[in-house]
Amino acid sequence: MKPIIKTFPTTKFIGMNSRFSYSDYRIGELWEKFMPRRYEIQNVIGADLFNIQINPENFDFNPQTEFVKWAAIPVSNFDFVPEGMQTLFVEEGLYAVFNHVGDASKARETFAYIFGVWLPNSEYELDNRPHFEILGEKYKSNSPDSEEEIRIPIKKTI
Repeated sequence: MKPIIKTFPTTKFIGMNSRFSYSDYRIGELWEKFMPRRYEIQNVIGADLFNIQINPENFDFNPQTEFVKWAAIPVSNFDFVPEGMQTLFVEEGLYAVFNHVGDASKARETFAYIFGVWLPNSEYELDNRPHFEILGEKYKSNSPDSEEEIRIPIKKTI
């Protein structure tokens, strides 16, 4: 599995967020709250949904370490933010883009490859910016032929 290296542009998002750890990972609850309300968001850009993770500085993948997860949609502006939702501004940056095929339970294998094989053997290192998955038209939740785009923030190794 070889990624495409590309720059993600500066993007504004509106959505909902919550704190999780890998030992207490209830992402389904966040999406269950967000999905029925996503139509309240105005000035939406495209139809893709974004599953965004913001890690603390020097994140070590410890199962107890907390991070923030977002269920969000890109927007052109923050003129109207529905009640109970928040804004997120993601600055432009370099990303390794991987295509994950399979149901959500198989994503752990893809991430293990990315962080355990690809990244240590690449000319890049992890950058402290948001990680995210783009859930586009080929995303089918728990279907074996579901596809999602995984974007890992990177920078050239010095």
